[in-house]
Amino acid sequence: MNFNYHIPTKLLFGAGKLNELSLEVLPGKKALIVISSGKSVKENGYLDRLINILKGNEIDYVLFDKILPNPIKSHIMEGALLAKAEGCDFVIGLGGGSSIDSSKSIAVMANNPGDYWDYVVDGTGKGLPVQNRPLPIVAITTTAGTGTEVDPWTVITNEDTNEKIGFGNEYTFPVLSVVDPELMLTVPEKLTAYQGFDALFHSTEGYIANVATPISDAYALKSIELISKYLPICVKDGNNLEARTYVALANTLSGFVESTSRCTSEHSMEHALSAHYPKLPHGAGLIMLSESYYTFFASKVPERFTAMAKAMGVDADLLPEEDRAISFVNALVKLQEVCGVRNIKMSDYGIKKEDIPKLAENARSAMAGLFAMDRYSLSLDETMEIMYNAYK
Repeated sequence: MNFNYHIPTKLLFGAGKLNELSLEVLPGKKALIVISSGKSVKENGYLDRLINILKGNEIDYVLFDKILPNPIKSHIMEGALLAKAEGCDFVIGLGGGSSIDSSKSIAVMANNPGDYWDYVVDGTGKGLPVQNRPLPIVAITTTAGTGTEVDPWTVITNEDTNEKIGFGNEYTFPVLSVVDPELMLTVPEKLTAYQGFDALFHSTEGYIANVATPISDAYALKSIELISKYLPICVKDGNNLEARTYVALANTLSGFVESTSRCTSEHSMEHALSAHYPKLPHGAGLIMLSESYYTFFASKVPERFTAMAKAMGVDADLLPEEDRAISFVNALVKLQEVCGVRNIKMSDYGIKKEDIPKLAENARSAMAGLFAMDRYSLSLDETMEIMYNAYK
């Protein structure tokens, strides 16, 4: 019952909220807008809407549009150089988790010397203290997948070392975030599912982490409940604004979980996969690992698994005690089936079974900090066992 609580982000949540951004006092006079290298925010008009809002408030901008689905360090450094050269005094991340994460990392490097990896704590990062406060960050999310709009974390891959590592501090929280479910209506079916499961696993991992608090528990269980109920509707009918809104809320709640608890070793294992195979969507990688991972941990924290099963709608109290924890895994598998993502395989992305020892080592070195969040300390052999059992 001893914990700290700090989420300083102002949140505009709900359908149509992007329009209200014009009424807000933004934290500067020239923005670096960070978007992905894809076409969606341009083709769907979201970038133009943002630019019109900035112009209406007499705010200048520069566009950086190179961010990959798994963001890389060289683009962070390039974006930071652009922000410095153009005299940007704040950063706007527009898009999914990759764009918003990148905006945070760029905000750090726009105000600090050296290389981004100088400040990363895990893996080969030097763990140096961030000398200067990052530029203020505004987040406008167009997906429901990471909760990064209300947490301090940013995940970037060092393409030279194949390390995908999370980083953040109290100043990498966005100062202002917009969660407008109307911007999510255009997300395709498969990506809707991948992103929804990413949010789900932020909540489930945060709930079973050894740093969970009564506050993070409340956020996590509500997020699990909403995703279980509404994600299948979003996958089936992406234009259902009510379902999109509830999944968006679940996603934001999962960001609150990540601000008050932490992810566990499941995320470390996935980061190893997508660091080496960057075409693998993060949510898909988590889905691949999940049945094996949660089956392993069900017996380690059975009370927590039973509570998560109940949040997913399982009447666990009617089950024999020995079946209650694993009923969460059964509900998870069923949800994956309903959302059409049950049969995705590591081999579909070129991952080979003989890669697993190398990937397990990478997970334990690059993001060792998340292994420390587990309530049961995994050995290297157990890490490989989970990954072998997940392999298809």
